[in-house]
Amino acid sequence: MNASYTRPRRWILVLAGTVLQMGLGTVYAWSYWQTLLVNWYRWTYTQTAWAFSLSILTLGFSAVWAGYNLRRFGPRRLATCGAALFSLGYLLGGLALYLKSLALFYFGYSVIGGIGIGLGYVTPVTTVAKWFPDKRGLVTGIVVMGFGFGAFAMSKGLAPLLIGMTRGNLATVFVALGVLLGLIMVPTAALIRDPPPNPASSVPQAAIAVSGLDTNVRQCLLSGEFSRLWLMFFFNISAGISIISMQSPLAQQVWRIKNPSIEPAILVSYGATLIAVSSLFNGVGRLFWGLVSDRIGRLTTLRIILCTQMVVFGLLMTEHDPWLFSAFICYILLCFGGGFAVMPLAVSDVFGTQRMSVIYGSLLSAWALAGVAGPLLLAHLTDTYPDHAIIYNFLTGVLFLGAGIIVSFVSAMDRFQAPITVHLAADGLHQIA
Repeated sequence: MNASYTRPRRWILVLAGTVLQMGLGTVYAWSYWQTLLVNWYRWTYTQTAWAFSLSILTLGFSAVWAGYNLRRFGPRRLATCGAALFSLGYLLGGLALYLKSLALFYFGYSVIGGIGIGLGYVTPVTTVAKWFPDKRGLVTGIVVMGFGFGAFAMSKGLAPLLIGMTRGNLATVFVALGVLLGLIMVPTAALIRDPPPNPASSVPQAAIAVSGLDTNVRQCLLSGEFSRLWLMFFFNISAGISIISMQSPLAQQVWRIKNPSIEPAILVSYGATLIAVSSLFNGVGRLFWGLVSDRIGRLTTLRIILCTQMVVFGLLMTEHDPWLFSAFICYILLCFGGGFAVMPLAVSDVFGTQRMSVIYGSLLSAWALAGVAGPLLLAHLTDTYPDHAIIYNFLTGVLFLGAGIIVSFVSAMDRFQAPITVHLAADGLHQIA
């Protein structure tokens, strides 16, 4: 192995990537803002759900673009641009709240901020895998764990602090978040870069650029393996992200059923606490399930994630004890995060690390569409059937996960163990068979 890969600076890159992901992951605290926007601005749950869904939609497709262009622009430039746009999204969101403009909020917080997340998300995940060819499961798990922890930092740290300091002025809060996150994330993103070339490699970078890589990637994206990974990812995200988008209102409703006289301010604090604790499970799940998949295989891990969640969603349909309800939500977030740890490893196993940025970036389009399908469906059910929202919401999760389980059992186990390669006779390059 190239000695440059063992230098301590690669751990600095892991730390930088984790901090960057934590900032981007504050988007998962959305349900904290959603309740306040519904109560203070009189926007409906469906209207506010669109803000979150547009964020996920734009981040997913911008991540696809970033995956294709990572080699062209380099990780430092894409990560820095992503951090700047994400911060700008908060600033424009604050302006939109000041003007009470939902359309501007969609454009600023959702579209501009979402593009920033997409550019920033895919970059450190694929870059650390290059720095740690011997510890890919560990380091990618650590980096994506930061994204899960972002909601904790927001719901139990930044948001309550700024709301207290501004006396509940959400416009000022969003502007302050834009400034603060920009000051932290932009310099951090500037630390992310590719490792130096490995002299031991027999494949020069110039040869890679002029090889049949684009054609081979296109074949990979049209393969059955990619489509099955995409569908499993989509169904797992759809189930989990719908809960992320609505967990605070759902938790408040469960507590209200147990104690109808409870104060609204206390309900809000209970919702924020669930967001914070479940976000820790989201983060830990990204490391835990990644390590599990190293031992029992990617596909087996994905099946466990899907099957156990389906049982939990079924139990949640009739569970009215707030403590058990919260525990089940935390497990769902544990599995939700696990999907984001296992999928980049599965892509690397099946298609090879050389194509990881492009193919994993393309796989994140599943995240984009799931961010629309799950949250908007739950928001519509909540607005239309407020008295039965809990049952309908979790039944939807059961259906999503059931579909994912079906897809997992039409996947050939041996194709998810290691890349199947053939040597090109002309130049010794590798491509997916």
